Amino acid sequence: MAIKDWPADERPREKLLQHGPQILSDAELLAIFLRTGVTGISAVELARTLLSNFGSLRALLEANQKQFCSQHGLGPAKFVQLQAVLEMSRRHLESTLTRGDALTDATSTKHYLQQRLRQHQHEVFACLFLDNKHRMIAFEELFRGTIDSANVYPREVVKQALAHNAAAVIFAHNHPSGIAEPSQADYTITERLKSALATVDIRVLDHIVVGDGEVTSFAELGKI
Repeated sequence: MAIKDWPADERPREKLLQHGPQILSDAELLAIFLRTGVTGISAVELARTLLSNFGSLRALLEANQKQFCSQHGLGPAKFVQLQAVLEMSRRHLESTLTRGDALTDATSTKHYLQQRLRQHQHEVFACLFLDNKHRMIAFEELFRGTIDSANVYPREVVKQALAHNAAAVIFAHNHPSGIAEPSQADYTITERLKSALATVDIRVLDHIVVGDGEVTSFAELGKI
C-alpha cells in the first residue's frame, strides 16, 4: 500500500505537521527526506531497509558518496541533497554561536563542537576564539595528529588568539576511539596552554573532548 493510502495520522508528513518532528522515528524522518520509495516499496519501507543496511541513522548520514550511492534507491542527486541538508544544519548551529550573542549555552556549544569534530578519523585540536563578552569570533582547526594523538604547540595557539584579538578561548579535540574521557596528556597540554595564554591576558574557559555520541567538559569536571 502506498503511503498516500495510509490513514492520515500514520503518514510521516502529516504526523510531523500535527505533532512536530520529535515524535517521528528515524525511518519516518528519513522517508520524508527520500520523498518516494522504489517500485513496490514505500518510502518508509525503503528507509527501514537503508537503516538496517547501514546499522544506524548516523552511519547513513556520515557515509561517503560511494557507500551512499551503492544502496538501492539512492544516487548522486540524493547524496548532494543530503550533504546540503547536513551543511545547513552545521551552519544553523554555528549561527547560534556567532558574534552578537554571548556564548552562555553550554549545551549548544558542545553540540556544535561535536558536529564539527566527531567525524574525523584522526585526532584534531580546535579552538573557539571569543571576544571579551564571550561572543564567538571564529572556530579553527589548529592541529591534526595520528589516529590517537595531535601535536599541540602553545606558541601557535597564542599567535592565532592574538591574530583574532580574542579575550577568551574554548579548546576542543576529538578522540577517534570514541571514548570522551580526557587523558593525562590532555590535562597537561591544557595547563601549558592556560599558562601561555595567561601571559597575554587571554582566558581559557573550557576544553571539550568529543567522543562517539558523548562529550566531556573540563569546566564541568572542575579542571579549568
